[in-house]
Amino acid sequence: MKRIILLAMILIIASCKPTSKEEKSPENVQTETEVATSKYPKVLDAVFTAHGGLKTWKAQRTLTFEMPKSESSETHTVDLWSRKDRVDTPKLSMGSDGNQVWLLDPDKSYEGDAVFYHNLMFYFYAMPFVLADEGIVYHETDDLVYEQKSYPGIRIAYNSGVGTSPKDEYFIHIDPETGQMAWLGYTVTYRTGEISENVKWIRYDDWQDVEGLVLPKSITWYNYEGPKILDARSTVNFENVSLSKEAKPNDFYAKPQQSVVVEPKKYD
Repeated sequence: MKRIILLAMILIIASCKPTSKEEKSPENVQTETEVATSKYPKVLDAVFTAHGGLKTWKAQRTLTFEMPKSESSETHTVDLWSRKDRVDTPKLSMGSDGNQVWLLDPDKSYEGDAVFYHNLMFYFYAMPFVLADEGIVYHETDDLVYEQKSYPGIRIAYNSGVGTSPKDEYFIHIDPETGQMAWLGYTVTYRTGEISENVKWIRYDDWQDVEGLVLPKSITWYNYEGPKILDARSTVNFENVSLSKEAKPNDFYAKPQQSVVVEPKKYD
């Protein structure tokens, strides 16, 4: 019976919610009932609940996680209300003070794009809760079928002017047995400024409990051919994950001395 009810909820996809960077206190956070009836599709609200609840997520202030890499590790810290952030490695740091992106790279060794990367892994990590951000529009999408199992889903688009890449699209697909997020499909338009139909796929099936929330322990990118998902390609692990209701001092996210402001790329 529970599975029938869950499947029924997954098939009910309403529309519409709209990335808020306004700081809100826990006292102003909507209850789960208010969220379900006023802002989000019922299927998405059910996913939030399966991951510990949107109210629990919004009561937290600071998220920190480490990403081990071959030579060192990255420590990502994010203010969940304002979305100020910073990424620290032994050689360099980058982040956003809420108004500008900065890069501290004494050896000038960083070859990436700090505007694109500074909060990228946060958004992958904080799924599905970042899908409650402002400026999002929800649409129906076909089920994802992988190894003869169907995963119902939602297509997510952004209103014009929202975020760095408003033409990006996301597709979340849900495990009908657990109600939890199972797959994330996404397009990348930032480097071209053009809408893309090339959907990349990440599998979410390795979870951990952090302060009552179900968050990833690892995520795995898969190879694909068009719409067909193939075998696993690479996995990113997350270690020493912590959530706190306390905020970091503003200076923690402020542009450090000797750092440079990084401007977003312009497209014709």
